[in-house]
Amino acid sequence: MLEVRDLVVHYGRALALDGVSVAVPAGQVAAVIGPNGAGKSTLLKAILGLVRPTQGSIRLGGEEVAGEPSHRIARRGMGASPEGRRPFPEMTVLENLLVGAHTCRDRPEIERRLADVYALFPRLQERRRQFAGTLSGGEQQMLAIGRALMGGPRVLLLDEPSAGLAARAVGEVAASIRGLRERQITTLLVEQNVEMAMGLADGVYVLDRGRVVFGGPPAAIRQHPDLRAAYLGLA
Repeated sequence: MLEVRDLVVHYGRALALDGVSVAVPAGQVAAVIGPNGAGKSTLLKAILGLVRPTQGSIRLGGEEVAGEPSHRIARRGMGASPEGRRPFPEMTVLENLLVGAHTCRDRPEIERRLADVYALFPRLQERRRQFAGTLSGGEQQMLAIGRALMGGPRVLLLDEPSAGLAARAVGEVAASIRGLRERQITTLLVEQNVEMAMGLADGVYVLDRGRVVFGGPPAAIRQHPDLRAAYLGLA
């Protein structure tokens, strides 16, 4: 469904991504992990059209989107939940969700998407008339994911969904992403919480200094002594 091949991105003369290849099959969750400064956020920005690749291919459902403007990529079916959640705090939960469906003019389709989001996140339905700024961090993250889903994406990108959350909220967000996986929503997850990412993903990519140093199932990382020591903190 999403295929990134040999992607190169520069910031001026600085090389941010050096031949990165990542694939997310339809209905699966893939995770990108790695240290700060590895290029994870740059990868998402390139996929979303927020930075222009120097070279390489980004294909969504077989269609090339590399270098297209972000609004056109979104219309092709790319959705994203940004780092930091970014709700509209003085709008209700329902109003925030409807913002995510702003490109859809079919009212029955909007209602169907809303019902799907409420089925995935029952707490959002309970809080639908509550101002988003009064939600807990975990609830705001659910709202950010739900808002992205209201756009009807073919592929969903999640940028650091556990960042800044208490342990209990991290567990709630992990359960939410597990719900995406059970519903076979194609998802690319960028995450600093390695254990959470490993527990959720079908495939994991380790990014370091702008390069993919490993790609494969989570079990393969756990069995690789060098990767265990470098990225999982395990001897």
